[in-house]
Amino acid sequence: MTTGRSERRLAAILLTDVVGYSRMISADEAGTLRRLKALRREVINPQIAAGHGRIVNATGDAVLAEFPSPVRAVACAVAIQREVAARTVSLPEGQAMQIRVGINVGDVIAEHDGSLYGDGVNVAARLEPLAEPGGLCISRSVYDQIRDRLPYRFEDRGDFEFKNIARPVGVFALSAAAILASPPTSIEDETDAPEPRRTRLRLAAIAGLLAIVIGIGVAWWLGASSPRMAEKTLAVQAGLPPKVLPPLSMVVLPFTNLSREAEQDFFADGITEDMTTEVSRFPGSFVIAANTAFTYKGKAVDVKQIGHELGVRYALEGSVRRAGEKVVLNAQLISTETGANIWADRFEGDRGRLNELQVEFVARLARSLDVELTQAESVRSLRERPNNPDASDLAMRAWAFLNKPRSKDTYKTARSLFEEALKIEPDLPLAILGLAKVMINNAVAGWSENKQNDIEVTNNLIKKYIDLYPNDAVAFVVKGEVFRAMKKFDEAASMYDVAIAINHNLALAHALKGHVSTLSGRASVATPEEFIAIQLSPRDPLINTWYYYVCHASIHLKHWDDAIPWCSKSVALSPYWLAYVDLAAAYAWTGKDAEAKAAVVELLKLMPGYTVQKWANAGWSDNPTFLAEYAYIIEGLRKAGLAEEATSAMVKPVP
Repeated sequence: MTTGRSERRLAAILLTDVVGYSRMISADEAGTLRRLKALRREVINPQIAAGHGRIVNATGDAVLAEFPSPVRAVACAVAIQREVAARTVSLPEGQAMQIRVGINVGDVIAEHDGSLYGDGVNVAARLEPLAEPGGLCISRSVYDQIRDRLPYRFEDRGDFEFKNIARPVGVFALSAAAILASPPTSIEDETDAPEPRRTRLRLAAIAGLLAIVIGIGVAWWLGASSPRMAEKTLAVQAGLPPKVLPPLSMVVLPFTNLSREAEQDFFADGITEDMTTEVSRFPGSFVIAANTAFTYKGKAVDVKQIGHELGVRYALEGSVRRAGEKVVLNAQLISTETGANIWADRFEGDRGRLNELQVEFVARLARSLDVELTQAESVRSLRERPNNPDASDLAMRAWAFLNKPRSKDTYKTARSLFEEALKIEPDLPLAILGLAKVMINNAVAGWSENKQNDIEVTNNLIKKYIDLYPNDAVAFVVKGEVFRAMKKFDEAASMYDVAIAINHNLALAHALKGHVSTLSGRASVATPEEFIAIQLSPRDPLINTWYYYVCHASIHLKHWDDAIPWCSKSVALSPYWLAYVDLAAAYAWTGKDAEAKAAVVELLKLMPGYTVQKWANAGWSDNPTFLAEYAYIIEGLRKAGLAEEATSAMVKPVP
């Protein structure tokens, strides 16, 4: 029906949005705007024009377009995503723009100025956040129109209820991976050449049938040979072979604001978004996008149902509330298979430090989750496949040992498990990184049977890994440890800096950066980095080592009274032989002879037969300042009563 100012019509509506645009603008406003304009000018606008579409609105980072048919709209969206992926593949993570697309066919109201309103537009706007970065989501009305006309395999996400939309909307998703894996098509080919298209569709149908038959055969064979295929699977389009549920799969549900203050609501949403980003960094993880998770905001949720809908094993949920001048955050990790609470924790901080608290809470949560998820998966694999572990099971069990406080025995077990995993699957990334980490940790801790060999093997492993995963912060920490073992401390520090640039919340990188300052003869600047690490992850499994680093920096400065409490905290958490060395020396220099001798006894329990000369010749660093400071520790061990050792390479006692 037409009026003087508006008309109703049926239209295909396409809406695009840039992922993480606000964060990119805050980091680099000028550069982000420049890249956005280029993206529109060179990719989005030309593709919309090629599909006979019309740009209705383009404000901020969003583009709203109208098409004469849903086939053209979907073909255009796929073409855009292909070209965006090709343009951004070589860009740094902070500069690479990814977009999400939502498409709907529905009734719209067209104003005289070209503006469009109505449910047809509103549904497209609700669909866009459900798409993964680089992908698109379409309504059932679109899917019904394009299913026999375009060769793309959409995943049926089921029906969604959207705010202010009267009826549930069927949602179909096309992932970024599916777009890149599908054959390139021309918009004109798919709309204006019916006979060739029908021929291709017949061929595609035959290929699809073959794929189904082959898929069923493969699934049957795997099911007969592996209990893992009996596990819950991800929801996929009917007729396609099911995908195995990833072990470390989870969703970060929207954190609830219990204070009902707008300030706290923004804070809760920020925690949700940042936690999704952080857990996505875990090696081998499968994490549901934040925009999908936010569709559950404000709803009573059943985690078992969420696990079924999203295809994840775990859900993280939590709340924030104000308690006086404190902000309290509670979080719990839940199994979506059983509904059981696996882990829970509570954090609090001063309300006046809200921005800093978000960073601290996220860092602490992320590290705790890393440890807890690894442990949970390790236990699950032991329970379900105690006598027939696969490579991933073995690697996960090994990482669980790496997450324990450092000891020679835990590292020995971890190394053995990683090596077993690599015998089964030589290119398993989780095992390559883990073996590199445990070998270099043995080298720097003095536990290697062949230090030089371990350094060389680690260096080869980590080069291979970084070539494949250049944005893994932990990999650069391991590379830094290779340099530390080689006494190239400036190079080591630069690698820790790279790790921090990739993930500024990586506590381990801060801790090691502080420690190499001590090894470089700059103990006075070491402790600030250690304190950052401790603040970021105060319950870290390695926290006793970081306490030792603070102690060691203090003892190099001859701050004996400062060193003693930090080393005491270290050994109270877990016995650590290096901390007992410093304790013995510090107690001896402060005249506490009984305590010094007791520290020596504990040292010898961990390192039988250890002597002053073994410490004197340990070779931690060749830096002259370090060695001058180190001489006082050597003399302190003599004062504490540690056995000398007859050798021609006696170090001259400090006068």
